[in-house]
Amino acid sequence: MGLSEDLERVSLQERELQFESMDEQTAWEIGTRLRALAIERGLSVVIDVRRFGQPLFYTALKGTTPDNVEWVRRKGNSVARFHRSSYGLGLHLNSKSDSLEARGLPTADYASHGGSFPITVKDAGIIGSITVSGLPQRADHELVVEALCGFLHRDYEELKLEQEQS
Repeated sequence: MGLSEDLERVSLQERELQFESMDEQTAWEIGTRLRALAIERGLSVVIDVRRFGQPLFYTALKGTTPDNVEWVRRKGNSVARFHRSSYGLGLHLNSKSDSLEARGLPTADYASHGGSFPITVKDAGIIGSITVSGLPQRADHELVVEALCGFLHRDYEELKLEQEQS
């Protein structure tokens, strides 16, 4: 699957994976769903669910490091600023031969690598982010998408990214 197909699929994910509402209980449930997936698969990840400016769920699993914490922060900042997934942002920038640095944004505070997905509430807009760090960026992104599909009763097979070609 090429860049343009990935861009289209990520845009579809961002449009389709929306919540009816989001509160502390919903954040806890999606966070624990992600944590359970990670533990079941033996993944070393940090998971953060937040309304902008307010953490609602956080866990760091065995094998993670302070670097993962920083990646979560930086990717989440990008979702807050651009209102799209960090992976979608990175794909878009790549397609335009652009970068965060070229836009004057410090890499110490922003990252356009996969793993942070916007929390969109129908009729309210983007209010926060769900972020994973610890895997390759595409896998971070897809773990969040898979958990969202399960939580929102959507068919993951219809929304997942195609396998990368070697």
